Amino acid sequence: MMSASVTVFCTFVLGILLWKLTSVVRTYKTYIALYTSDKVITFGKFHPLWGHLHLIAPLSNFLELVEKGMRDTGRKITCHWMAFMYPIFGVCHPDTAKILLKSSEPKNKQKGGGYFTLLPWLGDGLLISDGKKWERNRRLLTPAFHFDVLKPYVPIYNKVFDIFLDTFEEASISGESVEIYHRVGLATLDTLLRCALSYEDNVQGQGTNHPYVNAVRTLTRLSVKRMMEPWLHPDFLFNMSPSGKEYIKYAQFVHDFDERVINERKQALLNDTSTLTKRRRDFLDILLTARDENGQGLTDREVRDEVDTFLFEGHDTTASSLSWAIHALSKNLDEQQKVYEEVKIVLGNRTEVTWSDTKEFSRLTLFLKESMRMSSPVSSVGRITTQELDFDGLKIPANMEVYVLIHALNNRTDIWGDPKVFRPDRFLEEPEKDPYSYVPFSAGTRNCIGQHFALDEQKVALAKLVQRFKVLPDPDHEPEPNPDLVMRSNNGIRIKLEKRS
Repeated sequence: MMSASVTVFCTFVLGILLWKLTSVVRTYKTYIALYTSDKVITFGKFHPLWGHLHLIAPLSNFLELVEKGMRDTGRKITCHWMAFMYPIFGVCHPDTAKILLKSSEPKNKQKGGGYFTLLPWLGDGLLISDGKKWERNRRLLTPAFHFDVLKPYVPIYNKVFDIFLDTFEEASISGESVEIYHRVGLATLDTLLRCALSYEDNVQGQGTNHPYVNAVRTLTRLSVKRMMEPWLHPDFLFNMSPSGKEYIKYAQFVHDFDERVINERKQALLNDTSTLTKRRRDFLDILLTARDENGQGLTDREVRDEVDTFLFEGHDTTASSLSWAIHALSKNLDEQQKVYEEVKIVLGNRTEVTWSDTKEFSRLTLFLKESMRMSSPVSSVGRITTQELDFDGLKIPANMEVYVLIHALNNRTDIWGDPKVFRPDRFLEEPEKDPYSYVPFSAGTRNCIGQHFALDEQKVALAKLVQRFKVLPDPDHEPEPNPDLVMRSNNGIRIKLEKRS
């Protein structure tokens, strides 16, 4: 016979299991109630194992499903299932987006969350960190983006994009189309290395095989791939997979490059403390010399994480935005002419764009805003709820992933009327529009710290481009948008160029 102690133990274990099972069932019922609410856009029945993965992969399918749902229902929230694990929500209207963006909810970097695949590469920098660490480091890094620091970068923008435009001379004579996305990526990386790290390495002269650009493209591709393959979420399985081994290889390459540049600068500062007075202060100088109220600076790992983050965000997202803007020039020749006429007035016979010139480019600014609306460089940003939040009457509990669907915000017919039409004047005609209807750099306290850097760089690039060339479409090529970590094109972006007299 079973002893009394064994009986008590078995009863206790059974009770625990029943309690756990009851909790799971209760949670599952809550999720189902949220998913079946008349407040959300849903994507049809989900597979018992894969959820909606078969419907939302590739991610361009997800964007199409959201747009269709907005048109058909007018609803402000989406919901889909990431495999069998849990529902994920998206906010796709200014009313719901502002609730999340004005909150202090952290990034969803937990296992399976939208940012966890980036952690081995970017670390816990400003993009991903949260809480007191984010607040401290954001405060320490803010001086790196003060206007006094940004102004000296403008001559560097000019120099980089002179090199960039020189590569188009032959194509403008032959009339052949050219692929621009990779070239733009090389130029924006060149800009960032020169401005942020005072590092010059003939980046644009290395053609399509620049190792850093290739490493970043590979890491972004593998990060998204891992996110869409839940069986690779556990680290030990991912690290043993071919994708994991490739990821580790390229992440190590990026880290080695950054650490070499950082260590050389640290040594230079130690050897000659007056070096900062002999040249402009750059992003890396500020990282290495910043001190908080307790006199503490950033650790070596924190410095590397911030450099990794800024080199990725600063060159890859800007490359996306600038590439699609150039494509928009080729597709909207009347608007391109308006930009060209403004550039002629502002620059006259000069080819060098100055800091003050960038503030005079009102038409160019409208053009760039409309391009970023139609081709969002970043299609979404995510958070994890730490408390129950009410979105348009739908109460989403704690520990749920919620995304601000920036691309969807930009394509609501009830907000923009004709979102598929390229019309920069809409930003003049509708100034009273809710500011949370257009958030290309996110919004709230966690908006992009480098947005002025990115905008000024693009203004210089586009002004110099239209001054030198007329940008024409390639009638035999149409880009295939792919919302990777940034908006890319599966088949590149091709244009033709005609030299202006």
